[in-house]
Amino acid sequence: MSDNPFPLSRKQLLEAYKMMKTIRDFEERLHVDFARGDIPGFVHLYAGEEATAVGIMMHLNNNDRIASTHRGHGHCIAKGVDVHAMMAEIYGKQTGACCGKGGSMHIADLSKGMMGANGILGAGSPLVCGAALAAKQLGHTGVGISFTGDGASNQGTFLESLNLAAVWELPVIFVVENNGYAESTAAEWAVSCDSYVDRATGFGLPGMTVDGTDFFAVYEAAGEVIRRARQGGGPSLLECKMVRFFGHFEGDAQTYRADGEVEDIRGNKDCLKILRHRVEESGLIATREFDQIDQEVKALIEDAVQAAIAAPSPAPSALLNDVYVSYQFKEGQYYGQTIIDERCHQ
Repeated sequence: MSDNPFPLSRKQLLEAYKMMKTIRDFEERLHVDFARGDIPGFVHLYAGEEATAVGIMMHLNNNDRIASTHRGHGHCIAKGVDVHAMMAEIYGKQTGACCGKGGSMHIADLSKGMMGANGILGAGSPLVCGAALAAKQLGHTGVGISFTGDGASNQGTFLESLNLAAVWELPVIFVVENNGYAESTAAEWAVSCDSYVDRATGFGLPGMTVDGTDFFAVYEAAGEVIRRARQGGGPSLLECKMVRFFGHFEGDAQTYRADGEVEDIRGNKDCLKILRHRVEESGLIATREFDQIDQEVKALIEDAVQAAIAAPSPAPSALLNDVYVSYQFKEGQYYGQTIIDERCHQ
């Protein structure tokens, strides 16, 4: 590895690029299919922000839990949620990750430690406090990662979670994905402090700010705060300054953005281009290897779309499955049982 100037092996670099490319192509395809009217519901795309999700998630394992936002596709893919199940979910099909009932903003896969995308701003922060408390009690060194946008960081739930995590010394990392806009409101119009790290300091948490378009900057910073949490050092905040290629939601006219702004960030702040250029320039990985990954990902996304289109819709009889739960107290423990026992996949 003496000829490798990067903190990851050659194999890991290829894996990182493939994951980022998978997120990008997934989102670019949804942009096209949603515009055609093929996808029901609402969609918020993560394109342009891939370096943050992958740079953080490469440090995680099966004991770790994440809670996402309404812009959660990238987090799901980076945490290992199946792309076919995600696409089917977004298409509202029975084969989806949540049986077609959640859609884009409510994808979850607890088997992967993905506690769910969330349409409620800031709502993931208290969830990961609970996951981190469980990890601390169980003693398996798991961590909780909360993803919050710059706008959602003004929510009371987020600030309350910072305080709770600090008081209980929980193994939590609060990630603020600062893409510059809370919907259409620029960050400097909504937050008085210079950095979101200042807010962490107010609660006694350490924090750092990194360039969220630089995969290596995110990877190294995430590695530091995650190691600290695993070793009992408590919570911290990581602000990633990033860009989004599309509007807040699909259909957003983006009249709040300056002329040429999107073209500039696509040309000069594309995290995939930045990663690929640096690695190719080092001579560690050849252009043809990246091109091969591009072809594999393209085929994967196309297959996922076609499978989603062909999949059945949820049956009307399954409407109330997995919704209501009754609890009973027996022998000192609570037992939960769904009122409708038939699972959505059966």
